[in-house]
Amino acid sequence: MKQGKFIIRSNREIADRTFILEVEGDCSATERAGQFADIALDGFFLRRPLAVMQWDATKMSLIYKVVGEGTKKIAAMTPGEQLDILTGLGNGFDASLSSGKALIVCGGIGASPTFSLAKQLRERGIEVNVILGFNNASEIILEDEYKALGCKVAVTTVDGSAGVRGFVTDALDTMATDCDCFYTCGPKIMMKAVCGALEIPGEASLEERMGCGCGICYGCTCHTSKGPKRVCADGPVFKKEDIVW
Repeated sequence: MKQGKFIIRSNREIADRTFILEVEGDCSATERAGQFADIALDGFFLRRPLAVMQWDATKMSLIYKVVGEGTKKIAAMTPGEQLDILTGLGNGFDASLSSGKALIVCGGIGASPTFSLAKQLRERGIEVNVILGFNNASEIILEDEYKALGCKVAVTTVDGSAGVRGFVTDALDTMATDCDCFYTCGPKIMMKAVCGALEIPGEASLEERMGCGCGICYGCTCHTSKGPKRVCADGPVFKKEDIVW
């Protein structure tokens, strides 16, 4: 974990109430796809945890959805403003699980933390199938970006306004064929269904309300087969067989 000052370079809306925040600073503490950053905001006691979409040594991109006063304040920020951010938080995905073909299943902004994972897998020559699930067409993010990596992408929408009508599980039959592992991130009910439907090894990135974001307060404890674990420090990524839903 590292605390640092970051300069906002861009903060723009990419879908309905969904923004991509691009900041510049020391990102050396971030090492694995699936880790997150924790942003301090004036007037708010708790930091706001945001998943890291992609990063390099000096900049990173964070995707977030405006759901409350904290994210509303972030959405109003402009280029040039400074942020206090904790980086390198949590344990990310294990990209070594796949030896040939991997499946990534995302719901909503859960498409963000798996993007760098897909990029790493593709750089290793791994085939990657991606299922992106949304409520409607206005919420779709990163479809073109995943395709640009060389991934095969299927989109599902609950109302049928784009792609396959239904849920991500409705695309599993065609997209999971020959995959040797899966990674999933999104609403808990979605991930539970995905983990239950797939017999191959997999990992899920959990989300809980966080206090400190670095494992001190134990406020985001979840149940696992190995006892209580902190989502922020022991996770957010857990093996599917360890999660007690």
